[in-house]
Amino acid sequence: MHDREGFVRTYLERDIPQLGFRIPAPAMLRFWTMLAHYHGQTWNASELGRAMGLSDKTVRGYLDLLTGTYMVRQLQPWFENLGKRQIKAPKVYFRDTGLLHRLLEIPTRQDLLGHPKVGASWEGFAIEQVLQAFEPSQPCFWSTQGGAKVDLLFLHRGRRLGFEVKFSEAPRHTASMRGAMETLKLDHLWVIHPGVHEFPMAEGITALPLQNLPRAAAS
Repeated sequence: MHDREGFVRTYLERDIPQLGFRIPAPAMLRFWTMLAHYHGQTWNASELGRAMGLSDKTVRGYLDLLTGTYMVRQLQPWFENLGKRQIKAPKVYFRDTGLLHRLLEIPTRQDLLGHPKVGASWEGFAIEQVLQAFEPSQPCFWSTQGGAKVDLLFLHRGRRLGFEVKFSEAPRHTASMRGAMETLKLDHLWVIHPGVHEFPMAEGITALPLQNLPRAAAS
């Protein structure tokens, strides 16, 4: 925890000014902390701007700074003319879950397991691991106003792959998964979970332990 404290202080007080940005450290720390509560959610500049008393343009600039310095990932939406009302704003994830937990003041694993952001924390961590294993050029997510979604979507070796992240060692097949398979014409949907067993859930849908990602990416 102390190492994270030092990292945050150094980033705010030294790194940002050295990059040529004149942003008061307390203002950026407040934004960074508030953004932690939006981890895994769709970006809403107006909502954050109102909460901080800043313009949409200013908070957008803060977000772009954190993205450009690899603190935050903006996962862009996949969009096709599918006849559905699709979400068009990016989703925001902290790339380092340890930093996320520091800003959310979650000191231990036990505290994390009882925290309302535990699912979102696992989702962000798993997504980063998938991206490291597969190295896609244009990762996206897909979501509709009606609630259909895929947490991660990209092309890999000519195949359209989808990934759902579940904080459950025994994830279940859902109608939403089947709907995403059909609507997006996925070649395969992987359901990433924290357990140890890999098993088929339905045709074209496989439950995959996070630890098996390297093998899946190589296949």
